Amino acid sequence: MTEERTPEAAKGVFLVVVDETEELHLALRFASRRAQRTGGRVALLQVMEPSNFSHWMAVEQVMEEEQRSEAEDRLRALSSKVMEWSGEMPVLYIRSGSRQDELLELLEEEPSISVLVLGSATKAGGPGPLISALTGKFYDRLHIPLTIVPGSLTEEEVDALT
Repeated sequence: MTEERTPEAAKGVFLVVVDETEELHLALRFASRRAQRTGGRVALLQVMEPSNFSHWMAVEQVMEEEQRSEAEDRLRALSSKVMEWSGEMPVLYIRSGSRQDELLELLEEEPSISVLVLGSATKAGGPGPLISALTGKFYDRLHIPLTIVPGSLTEEEVDALT
């Protein structure tokens, strides 16, 4: 079965998964600079992990509202960086659930996304859980290129690569 590619995908939509890691900055810079140079666009995915407070519904609802507000604030701040580096506002996605499940679902739903860009951890313990899952157990569900940006690179090295 051949998936129909959108005109936006032909230019390149670089998806970056937003998290709290240090390497996010380099992945975001890489994706933004590549998008700028190729006429593509950046997309940001923020996944809110579900809270385990279901026995107190009112508390759970307040926690989810706060989490959503924090996610929106974070995406606004990151969007300004993407604008600075690429010259264009990113496409924003906010989802709730497991990060890897929501990522894989989004990739299945959005044929405009053409490259997944993730930053690799520099600390002991491997590249990070998402990269490990996508290059291991879930590699057969990934139908677009995966670009892994080493967290040990400098901004200048990222710029030279893009």
